[in-house]
Amino acid sequence: MSPKQRDTSTVIIVNKGNQRTKTIQVKTKHLGRLKHYAVGILSVIVLLAGSVIYLRAQNNRQEEEKRQLLLQVANLKSGIPVVTDTQTNKGSNAQVYVQGIEGKLQKINNYLKKRGLKGFSTEAVGGNGNAEAAKLTDSETYSLYDEYLDRLVHAVAFTPMGYPRTSSLTSFFGYRSDPFNSAHAEFHPGIDFKGSRGDEARSTANGRVVFAGWAGGYGKCVRIEHANNFETLYGHLSHISVNVGDEVTVGQKIGEIGSTGRSTGTHLHYEVRKNGKAVNPISFLTLNK
Repeated sequence: MSPKQRDTSTVIIVNKGNQRTKTIQVKTKHLGRLKHYAVGILSVIVLLAGSVIYLRAQNNRQEEEKRQLLLQVANLKSGIPVVTDTQTNKGSNAQVYVQGIEGKLQKINNYLKKRGLKGFSTEAVGGNGNAEAAKLTDSETYSLYDEYLDRLVHAVAFTPMGYPRTSSLTSFFGYRSDPFNSAHAEFHPGIDFKGSRGDEARSTANGRVVFAGWAGGYGKCVRIEHANNFETLYGHLSHISVNVGDEVTVGQKIGEIGSTGRSTGTHLHYEVRKNGKAVNPISFLTLNK
């Protein structure tokens, strides 16, 4: 049904080029609101323009801060002198050692970030200043730090540390009320992370998959063997993404969260075992414990 005549107005569009005209019928109430529409559209345009200007200023500020930081680092590096090894009489650039150490520290920090942990400060790097340390040449000192950091990189990579998923905890390690029978207590050998079905579960260290399948009350479960007799377990999965024998790296997806096995709801059960015995995973969630 066409609108009533009194409710509509006719807009005539004139084309000066070919003298043709077009007519458009619109509701009269819209013509009265043209001013409001124009103000609304202009407000949106101003808001968008302001946002663009603000974001561009923020980006320029961050780029300038980054440039200043890089300049400071470059100035520090350029001030490192060339040292001579008193035993070999070979010239060695201290900057090369420092760059190697910085690269390894960055690698360690990347491992920590994949685990949901903060990086660490390197302000203390440089020795403890005791009498024995003072006898070492610069190249010997750098070499010792280099070897130490090699061991540290390996230890961080192969020790289960951090979070298999970043979320809140719903159950802790130790004795608790049996979720299926509140009149009884049970020992809970791990911790539970809140999650939704399909959320990713990730390995907390480099290692090898030694089990991937159904494991009784654990439901669909993955066990990973790490260095130093450590093992991690991920239970109640809805899907397993790895196979027995696979070599996995820290942060790699090994499955998806579910509620299989003896479970009252969707979550991730996570265990850390040392020499086959369950230990409290809380101790491995941060470097400060």
